Amino acid sequence: MKGLIFDIKRYAVHDGPGIRTTVFFKGCPLSCWWCHNPEGIRKEPEEVITVQKMEGKDFPVRETVGRWMTVGELMREINRERVFMEESDGGVTLSGGEPLWQGDFLEDLLLACKREGYHTAVDTTGHTSRKNLRKILELTDLFLYDVKHMDEAEHLKYTGVSNRQILENLTFLAAEGKDLYIRIPVIPGINDGEENTEKTLRFLKGLNGAVKEVDLLPYHALAAHKYEKFGMEYRMAGVPEPGEKEMEKLKVRYEKAGFRVKIGG
Repeated sequence: MKGLIFDIKRYAVHDGPGIRTTVFFKGCPLSCWWCHNPEGIRKEPEEVITVQKMEGKDFPVRETVGRWMTVGELMREINRERVFMEESDGGVTLSGGEPLWQGDFLEDLLLACKREGYHTAVDTTGHTSRKNLRKILELTDLFLYDVKHMDEAEHLKYTGVSNRQILENLTFLAAEGKDLYIRIPVIPGINDGEENTEKTLRFLKGLNGAVKEVDLLPYHALAAHKYEKFGMEYRMAGVPEPGEKEMEKLKVRYEKAGFRVKIGG
């Protein structure tokens, strides 16, 4: 069995505790307007043209994004960083795209990571079947779980899917006693309003202490150039990035509600 991978990030410090190796699975059932990894959306390898400069001249280079890899191939890459992960109490994070869209391969890779003694984290949208979640429940030490919008219609508009299954799965993981880092993208004019913030806080407080950290992720436009490269529409033109004061104000709001909070992952 092989999985479709589009990147492996070493020395990652924003994808869970300690220094981690993050593996990015290609393919995602959501199409969030603000996605900063658009290369991870399509569930197939893609050929793109990148331009490299040398001595003032542009040289187009054809590049394939997405590689089919076995568990063994990935473990050889992961094990190269063992000393850094062990000395920092870090581990392996499986991200995307959506890793649960390749559920069987994800399960096999998690099993291999646990056999090697690694702390494991899965970064997920939560848009998956309960069966898929159950398969990896005991193999996953930490879930990095996205909460994008509490209003179902708004969630459907901006991500392409309902939030109903996502919120139900989050409640399920909390009831199963799993540790959760909640990741909230902060997008001005879309999900940073008072009503959505209050609904989010109320929902998270109802998860019985399962939420170990809330990561507030300020929207940025740094990935805008990728959309043209992959022939995709960029729908965030004109949307401002949140300012430091706004992010600090939101951070204090969540801290007063009893959560440990970070700005950024």
